[in-house]
Amino acid sequence: MHSQAENREYHIYIAIPAEEPPVSGYPIIYVLDANSVFGTMVEAVRVQGRRPDKTGVVPAIIVGIGYPTEAPFHPSRYYDLTLPGTAVELPIKPNEDAAIESGGAEHFLSFIEDELKPMIERDFPIDRNRQTIFGHSLGGLFVLHTLFTRPDSFQVYVAGSPSIHWGGQAIKDEEKQFVASIAQKHWTKKLLIAVGELEAGHFSGMQEKARDLAARLTTRDNLGLHVEYREFADEGHISVLPVLVSRAVRFASDSI
Repeated sequence: MHSQAENREYHIYIAIPAEEPPVSGYPIIYVLDANSVFGTMVEAVRVQGRRPDKTGVVPAIIVGIGYPTEAPFHPSRYYDLTLPGTAVELPIKPNEDAAIESGGAEHFLSFIEDELKPMIERDFPIDRNRQTIFGHSLGGLFVLHTLFTRPDSFQVYVAGSPSIHWGGQAIKDEEKQFVASIAQKHWTKKLLIAVGELEAGHFSGMQEKARDLAARLTTRDNLGLHVEYREFADEGHISVLPVLVSRAVRFASDSI
């Protein structure tokens, strides 16, 4: 799919349940970094969604946002999923440039809201009151950015191993603005923040920052925000993905 606003190309993956849609339409899960995790998400919903009475998972449309590449990750994610702020230098890898383009999260969010969602909602029966966004690592950071800046975009937010350290204070500033502006708003949103147990002690403080964020948001009972925090035993930054996906589909299926 070509983004008119960004003049960039995306590979959009779509999985439709075999079951007939409810009267209100299908719930929908938007998955970031789809090249790496779309298949895992689809299978989790397909298998567990066969017996909602046993698993708590209902059939849902899965929309994956990826890139035109066979690789699990694409350098464009550093632009799409990060906030403007302090430049971040990455370790030099073979055949890669240390300099990367970053800070395009707001443009990417506009693509999702203004171009992708209208296309999906035109072509498929969607329940707009049951929309979830799922992201891991930089994708988790983007999920938090979306919640803090455009909270009405989704009802359920899943931020796995979020890269809160990226860009210095940028996401913390958005959190403060969110808390100040959203108090006493009459809606309920859900946020799952999850990390792997083995991510503790990472130089970025990823696990600690995620735990602290969940604790701060949990204490603010005037936000209309249900927060769940999970640490998955014996899982690292990448190995956590399958168990995170399994928990996410149940979290998204729970009544809001």
